[in-house]
Amino acid sequence: MKTMTCRQLGGPCELEHRGETADDVIKAQDRHLKDAEKAGDGTHREAREAMKGRWRHPKKSMDWYRDVKQAFADLPQDQPDPRH
Repeated sequence: MKTMTCRQLGGPCELEHRGETADDVIKAQDRHLKDAEKAGDGTHREAREAMKGRWRHPKKSMDWYRDVKQAFADLPQDQPDPRH
């Protein structure tokens, strides 16, 4: 399990997304951006528009996707919470 923040994925906040793969955190970011925009959070609108553009134009977005996958691969594994 690894963690990436909304900001690391191109968003404006520090909400953490955890996943086993880069695709897990990308999907979590997509859900987060949708939810934030629905809730009226204008700070996430630009990131949401960029995300929607990536889904519509995957060939143009492969650099972003490769960069996220590499950044995820470079992260250390999350340490287990010693309280559990």
